[in-house]
Amino acid sequence: MPAKRIVILGIFVADVAFRTPYNPPWGETVLGSDFKLGPGGKGSNQAVAAARAKGSVSFITKLGRDTFGDMARKMYADEGIDARFVVPTDEYPTGAAAIIIDEKKGDNAIIVFPGACSHLTTAELDRAKDEIAAAAAFMTNLEMPVPLVLHGLKLARSLGVTTILNPAPALPVPAEIFALCDYATPNEHEAEGLTGIKVESIADAERAAASLLAKGVKNAVITLGSQGVLLKTATLTQHVPAISAGKVVETTGAGDAFNGGFAVALSEGKDIVAAARFGCAVAGISVTRPGTAPSMPQRAEVDALLAKASS
Repeated sequence: MPAKRIVILGIFVADVAFRTPYNPPWGETVLGSDFKLGPGGKGSNQAVAAARAKGSVSFITKLGRDTFGDMARKMYADEGIDARFVVPTDEYPTGAAAIIIDEKKGDNAIIVFPGACSHLTTAELDRAKDEIAAAAAFMTNLEMPVPLVLHGLKLARSLGVTTILNPAPALPVPAEIFALCDYATPNEHEAEGLTGIKVESIADAERAAASLLAKGVKNAVITLGSQGVLLKTATLTQHVPAISAGKVVETTGAGDAFNGGFAVALSEGKDIVAAARFGCAVAGISVTRPGTAPSMPQRAEVDALLAKASS
């Protein structure tokens, strides 16, 4: 089935990434082994992941008229992402993220400054109402201001559009947000922040997922890194294993890869289990490569990995 439109509300930031032997404590300087400047931001990464997986994607954000903003606009043109609702501004700079990557483990620590993205208004978001109304899914995350996220979810829900909230980073949210989520896709840390349940095992994830459903979420999708994904709905509880595509190089952006792939699969009419497997394949490939948006795989790679995993 051809994919219907996916509308994503989120941020773009320029990723300033350093590879180091270890994360230095305050007051210490450490020599890095590599440096890269590239495109990032959860929503933007998800848009690239979805577009490369053959999703039809519209992105909503606000960018400065500056070098980092130009980087984003060029990327959206190159990736075939609809940027009609990317609002330009001279008032605020485009944001950036400082990423420290452990060169041995591939783990990371990140500081994000959203910049212009955090100044998108509800009126500017409402300009995309018709685009959202025609979409298969509306996806957003918590790098945008929570009131704007809430407004976007309410708008999509009022239009009868499937909603996906990736509640990252882990932040306090109003209780009313849960009932607006057809799908909530936290990782272990975010699930703990939302439910108070420490997630260290698949059984813990099942309890956290049950808590999310009790709060009003329709479908809980808890990502567990190398352990895969735990799914829970009113009628289903299922663990979907991770899908390995090779040696892990960097985990930065893996959650965005999963969410972009998951949204594409849903837009193609796949059920939640098949959509989670598809998302796991996208994420499984992305972690074998450095970077965030640049690490996202093409659709043919994803289909080939799924075929290999099923054989």
